[in-house]
Amino acid sequence: MTTDTPHATAGRPADTAALVAAIGARFERLPLCRWHVTVRLIIGAVTFFEAFDQLLIAYALPELRAEWHLSTGQTTSLITVGSMGMLAGALLSGRLADRIGRVKVIAACIALSGVCSLLLTLCSSPGPFMALRFVQGLAIGGEVPVAATFIAEITRAHRRGRFVLLYELVFPAGLTACAVLAWWLMPLLGWRWMFGLAAIPGVLCVLVVRCVPESPRWLADHGRHEEALATMASIEAKVEKITGEPLPQPAPAAPVARESHARSGLRELLTGRYRKRTLVVCALWFCGYFVNYGISSWLPTIYGSRFHLNLSDALLYSTVTSCAGFLGCLVVALTVDRIGRRHTVTWCLGGAALCLLLLGLFAGGSASSVLIWTSLSAVFFFGANICLYLYTPELFPTRMRALGTSLGGAVNRLGVILGPIVVGAVYAGGALGTVFVTLAVVALVGSLTAGVAAEETSGRQLEDVAP
Repeated sequence: MTTDTPHATAGRPADTAALVAAIGARFERLPLCRWHVTVRLIIGAVTFFEAFDQLLIAYALPELRAEWHLSTGQTTSLITVGSMGMLAGALLSGRLADRIGRVKVIAACIALSGVCSLLLTLCSSPGPFMALRFVQGLAIGGEVPVAATFIAEITRAHRRGRFVLLYELVFPAGLTACAVLAWWLMPLLGWRWMFGLAAIPGVLCVLVVRCVPESPRWLADHGRHEEALATMASIEAKVEKITGEPLPQPAPAAPVARESHARSGLRELLTGRYRKRTLVVCALWFCGYFVNYGISSWLPTIYGSRFHLNLSDALLYSTVTSCAGFLGCLVVALTVDRIGRRHTVTWCLGGAALCLLLLGLFAGGSASSVLIWTSLSAVFFFGANICLYLYTPELFPTRMRALGTSLGGAVNRLGVILGPIVVGAVYAGGALGTVFVTLAVVALVGSLTAGVAAEETSGRQLEDVAP
């Protein structure tokens, strides 16, 4: 196996800039193989169960409202407190992951989330429940964007969209699994058993630490040259063993130079070439998740209180919408490299806006019509949202990639918080059609933002997009 690069001396790049470029070039020559899939499955399992934990509150909510006699305001608080924790967790984890490493943060988050799920089963009143949901939100909000950052950093440019989004499918898969299991088990076992089951995956933190290597790109960028080279060589040896063929020589790689004012933090995200990117992706994250959680958090309650469906049927209808969203994610994963990131987000949010507008104006009079049109819209807004997990890490350099991705994750939490609040306020006034028209307007704003201002990144190496 050859590891020499044009910027190497005795097999080792002379400085950090050259090493960053060399590591990127060495990843570009790795064929996608079982090593990538194995790492993707381990990190994917973590993300799957974080998604499960995130949405579980929506399906436990009807039972919690009855058991604790919650008002509409308390119900909204129960939904949003976890999202507030996720907002804070996203901001904290991005900074931590850029300082101490991706893998450590991912492992810590899944362990904390599991402990919180276990403690939630012991709650007998809303206060302690909301406190634990906030702490669990710190873990969920922290893990998801850092995991997306890590997967992007171990993947080459060719067909990166397909590979990353097939990993990201685990998140909507977790949402869908939560919906299916809640529909099946919640009426039989109750909400405590559901949270107890959600605690089991906390043991995955051990598997992450033992089996997942730290990102060589991150190690190189932090001046840990020995570790970066050793980790990269280990990955290459595993790939060669799996494929049974020697790796090709890496392409020549020019050293990556920062802009003169680069400070590797929030200030750099909001200056120079990265300011527009930051503002655009924040707007997209907000719009996409405002619509997503404005719908998904309230659907079981709407079916029960407005259309008088029993708990089992209300959860079943909501499950169908989640399954439709998963289908949209799969379609986007298979087509995003061909269509491009910008067009995917633009047309998906535009399609969601159209479906929701038609529902709000003409089709909100029955449970079946709400089911059909929310499911159609979910195909589109789930597809747009999963694309953002691919697109955002591509826009920022290694030194602040986790922070940039986590900032997007934090802004999506604003959407997750405000979406249910706005829907709850409008719905409390009895205007169900206005709920869907409002969500359609937000989706349209996101579509126009992507179409006018988003930058295309398909097929480009990470270091070329964001030096």
